[in-house]
Amino acid sequence: MKLTRRNVLGAAAGGLAPGGVAAAQSAPAVAGSPNLTVRKVDRRWIKIPFRPVPARNMNRELPHWVYFEICQVTLANGVVGFGETMVYYTWGRVTDDAVKRVIGRSAAESMWDDSTGCGLQMALFDAVGKATGVPVYRLLGPKVRDRAFLSWWAIDMPAEDWVLECRDAVAKGYTAFKTKARPWFDLDRQCQVLTRTLPDHFVIDFDFNAMLLDTTNAGRYLSRLDQQYKHIAIWESPIPQSDVAGNKFLRTQTRVPIAMHFGSPPIMTALREEVCDGFVIGGGAARVMRDGIVAAMADKPFWLQLVGTEITATFALHFAAVLTHARWPAVNCHQLYTEPMARPAIKVENGLSAIPETPGLGIELDEQAVERYRVEPLRAEPYPTPNLLIAIRWPTGATSYYTHTRQYWQDFQNGRLPVFPSGVYLETIPDNGSREWKELQARAAASPVHSGGRPL
Repeated sequence: MKLTRRNVLGAAAGGLAPGGVAAAQSAPAVAGSPNLTVRKVDRRWIKIPFRPVPARNMNRELPHWVYFEICQVTLANGVVGFGETMVYYTWGRVTDDAVKRVIGRSAAESMWDDSTGCGLQMALFDAVGKATGVPVYRLLGPKVRDRAFLSWWAIDMPAEDWVLECRDAVAKGYTAFKTKARPWFDLDRQCQVLTRTLPDHFVIDFDFNAMLLDTTNAGRYLSRLDQQYKHIAIWESPIPQSDVAGNKFLRTQTRVPIAMHFGSPPIMTALREEVCDGFVIGGGAARVMRDGIVAAMADKPFWLQLVGTEITATFALHFAAVLTHARWPAVNCHQLYTEPMARPAIKVENGLSAIPETPGLGIELDEQAVERYRVEPLRAEPYPTPNLLIAIRWPTGATSYYTHTRQYWQDFQNGRLPVFPSGVYLETIPDNGSREWKELQARAAASPVHSGGRPL
């Protein structure tokens, strides 16, 4: 069939794409398989420490990203597959009901069911690959690349910490860095400090999470930065993705490509109105394959965003092996942690990592590390980090005090804080044991404290 824009949009509207999506949703057959019946599922929680630089910045917003659940699936033939779930991420939690559904059924029958949860689905794919003697990508589709680009990820942080992270990234063979652009840091100054330390070939992708709010703020701001800093490669979600007219206009104001999460606005609208240059694609296996094929039909590049340790990053490599337009560096966030949790560890050269060729995921679980970091399941999300005092210093001399990120996100999104002013910065104020610190921290925990001066 000739690939025209009409065909692309029609396929997108139906949730189908030639040569792959329907097959992906119904699961490819595995010919001549041994007994793939799931006999049991084991689940263990672990708490993996952050590396030092991420640790001092993640505690403001994502301290709970250290918790994972390891799932292991044992088949009737004795083969064991494994996977992981970041417990407090936006999707993918494995439930007791999901475990009950897969036990007694063929792993090949269940592995395309995204509702099973991230770690369990990953373990099913790993087990089927091992049992049939093929790498996971062979279960997904025809191979289109032997190596895939990976990006180094970091949260918003002082420019000096970005410098440290990028120094590690360059030393480990990465050529791309993805991070957060936030209105409580002066992005212009951050770029000044960071880019003068980078080699010319190294690029940066900035994710605004819509915090430029609208084209009034975004147009001139982005065009000024992208003209000043040649290392900037992609802007992600500068303004709300639902603003179709605004995003369409914004593309005319910047030389830098704009990336948006696939599905918002609806893909028919996104393609027809040309609201972005490419996509961010994540989720379960069926969703990733479906969205990746539709993006390819529209000739739109994307990066895969499956978040976890190197276990999840390796799973993502298998999708990159078969999805033609997974051309932008994948974001997996696995660089945050002190341990890869699997062997062999991912090796990056010239920004690329080889697709594993051994059966299943192509890696083995580090059982010693799992036992070293094993913890009991928590009853509730461990947020916020206790006893934090955070100050946003405004260029006017004013200060806003908070105890965790959700407070100042809410203030900002409700229009109570300035939008990316020059000279703003955020700092964490250590507990000096004084009564003044304790009183201010208690007040800020109850409600944000805004001061015209700098009392602490």
